[in-house]
Amino acid sequence: MRKLWILVFVLAMPRVALAQSNQSSWEKLSALAAGHKIQVVEMNSKKVSGVFVSVTDAGISLQVEGGEQTIGRQDVRFVKLLENKHRLRNTAIGAAVGAGVGAGIGAASFHDCTGQAFCIQPGGRGAVAGIGAAAGGVIGAIVGVLWPSHQTVYRAAGK
Repeated sequence: MRKLWILVFVLAMPRVALAQSNQSSWEKLSALAAGHKIQVVEMNSKKVSGVFVSVTDAGISLQVEGGEQTIGRQDVRFVKLLENKHRLRNTAIGAAVGAGVGAGIGAASFHDCTGQAFCIQPGGRGAVAGIGAAAGGVIGAIVGVLWPSHQTVYRAAGK
């Protein structure tokens, strides 16, 4: 039982560290370099995507299709950095999870052809599980590629 609790605490450490990062600090935005693609979500849930230009105590400026736009600090709910830094990791995780789920479904759905007039049995439970793993792996990899992994740079306090 003691080992289980140690494992739980070790696995929870990254979550606690993430929770302690101060995302409500407006000063974190000054660490962004001009030219990064960002998305600003306003208090009214309107999303504005563009290229980061600058930040002041009054607001954040970004280059959008129609020109430069400045959004006041009081109107900003989130600022996300639109870089897909973990696309390969997400693809690998998605493929692994999908393969496991597909193999499980394939193995569970296998039925023996004994006593049936027409049945195609491709090689037993293992072969069906392998086919399920392959199909699930492909589907999981696609989901992993499409999974968003944008970093939230700023989050308004209490939001």
